Amino acid sequence: MCNLYSSYATQASMRQAFNVTRDSAGNLPPLPAIFPDQMAPVIRNHDGERELIQMRWGFPPPPKVGNHLVTNVRNVGSPFWRAWLKPQYRVIVPMTSFSEYKDTKPRKTPVWFALNEERPLAAFAGIWRPWTGVRGTKADPVEGEHLLYSFLTSEPNGVVGPVHPKAMPVILTTPEEYDVWLNAPTEEALKLQRPLPDEMLQIVAEGERSDKVSDARDRSHTRTTHAP
Repeated sequence: MCNLYSSYATQASMRQAFNVTRDSAGNLPPLPAIFPDQMAPVIRNHDGERELIQMRWGFPPPPKVGNHLVTNVRNVGSPFWRAWLKPQYRVIVPMTSFSEYKDTKPRKTPVWFALNEERPLAAFAGIWRPWTGVRGTKADPVEGEHLLYSFLTSEPNGVVGPVHPKAMPVILTTPEEYDVWLNAPTEEALKLQRPLPDEMLQIVAEGERSDKVSDARDRSHTRTTHAP
C-alpha cells in the first residue's frame, strides 16, 4: 500500500510529458515526500483540455469501512468505485519515486523505488472526485469543497514484492498509456492495472521518509521515460 511518494519534476516538464494545455496548478515546488491528505499535482481532462491542477490525496472511505482515507484502490469491481472509473474522473499522477515499508524491527524501513537512479518522470493511474467537508490537520483544518484523488494498485512485481508483498502502484510510462488511461472506455483502461515489468523498476534509496536526492530535480526536470 503506497502512502508516500515524490515528485521532483518541474511544471514545464509535466506540461511537456503529459501534453498539458491548461496549467491551473499555481507554483509547484519540488515535492520530495508526498503524504496522504497533502495537495499534489495531477492531470485530468477538463473542458476539452488536458489540465494540470492540484488536488488532495485520499478519498473518503466507503460506508461502514472506518474513517481512514483511501489512498490506493485495487478492487475496481466494487460498486463503490464504478462511478469514479469513468473517463471524466480519471487522472494521471506525476511521480518520480515511491516508497513502501520494509517490515524491519524495531521500526519499519522506508524503501524507495524509481524507474532508475535518475528518477525520471512517470505517472500513477489515478481517479478523482469532488467532495465537501473538512480535510487537513487538526491544527490547520480546511473546510469546504475539495478535489480528491487516489490511485490504482495491482499485485507487486519481483522488485517490490520482497519488500511489500501485497501490492504496488499502477505506473504508466508512455504517452500512449497516458492517453488510454485518460480517454479509453473503462474496460480498456483497466487493462493497465498490472505490475510494471521488473526490468523497468529498481530500488534507489532506503531509510528516509523523504527521497531527498541533492540533484534529483536537476537530473529529472527535462527527462521523461518511455518504454521501448
